[in-house]
Amino acid sequence: MSAHSHIEKIDKEPEFVSANPPPPIAYPVGQSPYYRKLGDPGPLGLYGFAATTFILSMYNVQARGVTTPNVVVGMALFVGGLAQFVAGMWAFATANTFGGTAFTMYGGFWMSFATIFIPGSGVTAAYGENVAELDSALGIYLFTWMIVTALLFVATLRRNMGLVVLFFFLTITFALLGAGKFSTAHAVTLDKAGGAFGIITAMIAFYVGTAEMLSDPRSSWFVLPLGQIPQREIV
Repeated sequence: MSAHSHIEKIDKEPEFVSANPPPPIAYPVGQSPYYRKLGDPGPLGLYGFAATTFILSMYNVQARGVTTPNVVVGMALFVGGLAQFVAGMWAFATANTFGGTAFTMYGGFWMSFATIFIPGSGVTAAYGENVAELDSALGIYLFTWMIVTALLFVATLRRNMGLVVLFFFLTITFALLGAGKFSTAHAVTLDKAGGAFGIITAMIAFYVGTAEMLSDPRSSWFVLPLGQIPQREIV
């Protein structure tokens, strides 16, 4: 094996000089030329979540008589699912652990939710005519996400009021929808109530996403308040 490294071999290859070389790139003091600052993925994740939640919640309240939610499958797969999932990956890259966790989790939620309604998945077909068992299984599924959301709600308590209110209403939304699957006498009422809270949740998510996108006064005409909560000082 040669004692020369692959870097040394690359250095020995001939250089090709362009007739129109690009202008030199000036990096700020202290910034490495090998890394560049990422944009905020927050608005992407929040808009993807808000749009998909709004559509499904409108179906849950039976807006314009819609009772079959299958149209939301595409949104759940690619907007609430894929777009929000990649926003979570980018949030991790910007050292935002909370944003990365929340966006990735809910991106996975929407993709898993959409899978239930895809006929080829066989999820609903596995229950056959046993509607009661399917409803119980969906209730457990929704209550599990209520637990996840409640834990994320706790993590928002030292961030800003926009996120606090968002996760508070989302927790209630999952609780109502889960209860609707467990109930027989009040299923429709609980589903509609969950849809109403889901619409409120979506509107809050739209607001928070817009506020984050307009947070830089250098590139926006105005900023929207989020109710920043003072951070605890570590002595």
